[in-house]
Amino acid sequence: MACSNCASGTPAGAPDRGWRRALWIALAINALMFGVELYAGAAADSRALQADALDFFGDAANYAISLAVAGMALAWRARAALLKGATLVLLGVYVLLGATGAALHGASPEPQVMGLIGLLALAANIGVAIMLYRFRGGDANRRSVWICSRNDAIGNLAVVAAAAGVFGTGTAWPDLVVATILAALALSGGWQIIVQARGELRRSRPEQLQPAE
Repeated sequence: MACSNCASGTPAGAPDRGWRRALWIALAINALMFGVELYAGAAADSRALQADALDFFGDAANYAISLAVAGMALAWRARAALLKGATLVLLGVYVLLGATGAALHGASPEPQVMGLIGLLALAANIGVAIMLYRFRGGDANRRSVWICSRNDAIGNLAVVAAAAGVFGTGTAWPDLVVATILAALALSGGWQIIVQARGELRRSRPEQLQPAE
């Protein structure tokens, strides 16, 4: 899971055209994959694909927030990171609840669809992660983007493994296990972001909350 550091030569709050361009591209890719995985997850009855679709949605929203606060003072960027961290935690809880319900009532998903869409999502997330790698350092806002991208690639590998597990066992358990793993990644990543953002907010209290020059 959707939310996530390379050192940048620009000041912490300064506008960065490369950063903005990368975020716009990542936003478009994640919005597209959200639609693809949401449809495929419902068609294949796969909780792992549906969880990954929510992750793409969360990432697209996170990239939009990062674009909105790029160039602002540290306090505003830290607040945006807090919102993203909280979003990841909520998504993680949602997926855990969904996996629990599916364990009680769900049917076995379609492994072929899971595998195909999982590989497509993996390619998309690897491309985004490579593009954002040089921005993985810095404040909580940039770190949150990197954590999201890293977790996405890990999650897609798990979805592909779940498809193989469902195919081999004929049961839904591999799908549910992966959905639980994705939820744990969301909870862990969200907590990392919240901790760093809170630290940055404490350090920024003496500052005037004005856009950085």
